[in-house]
Amino acid sequence: MLEARGLSKFYGSVLAVRDISFCLQPGQVLGYLGPNGSGKSTTVKMLTGLLEPSDGQVIYDGQDIRKNLMAYRKRLGYVPEEANLYPYLTGQEYLDMVATLRAMPSPRKNKTIRSLLQLFSLWPHRHVTMGSYSKGMRQRILLIAALMDNPDVLILDEPLSGLDVTSVLVIKNLIQTLSAHGKSVFYCSHILEVVEKVCSHLIILRKGQVIAQGTTTEVREHIGKSSLEGVFLHLVEERDVVQMAHDIVSVLAAV
Repeated sequence: MLEARGLSKFYGSVLAVRDISFCLQPGQVLGYLGPNGSGKSTTVKMLTGLLEPSDGQVIYDGQDIRKNLMAYRKRLGYVPEEANLYPYLTGQEYLDMVATLRAMPSPRKNKTIRSLLQLFSLWPHRHVTMGSYSKGMRQRILLIAALMDNPDVLILDEPLSGLDVTSVLVIKNLIQTLSAHGKSVFYCSHILEVVEKVCSHLIILRKGQVIAQGTTTEVREHIGKSSLEGVFLHLVEERDVVQMAHDIVSVLAAV
């Protein structure tokens, strides 16, 4: 079980997130939503141990992750929002490096890399440097790197960025299958239709604080909206988005 207990983060006097608490059980997919600047990426960095909380703890299997951060990260698969890869490495070289750092045994490492490169349609490009990869290809490399050591917890920050339609459908079904096999998934995304499809639970942030939390069905029913898009607009957006679209078109027409 992955647990956040009262996580808060301040940059000087500026609030990033305040008092975030949740329990992510095996088999759950937790959707973490909010507009830009609401604190999603800050939370992700605290959950992965990349950022020290100003207050609160991240607990895994009953222990603060900072007591043995290396052991915790061995159980973790992470897809960051930005694909900051080494452009001079080939896809195969990068995955081999990741597997080595994760201390994967060589026979399993080689078999897993080969199989996943084939399944993600990257095998023909395995010896091409990643600097020449498309955004979608880089994203698929990140997904392979996160999955290859069969982690118990996956933290996915905008994992569908740059992917084509087929890859998106694969990842949607993959998340559901991983959940059915007892994996815990923390899922950040702006694509509400996908979140609604794959997430069993939701947390919605606004200005660094939780404004809704519960199962996906509970959050929808509590707000009285039939779709997650309706819930999000009701809770988060202060503007009339329909009117805003009309105003933009009016400006263009007047030019």
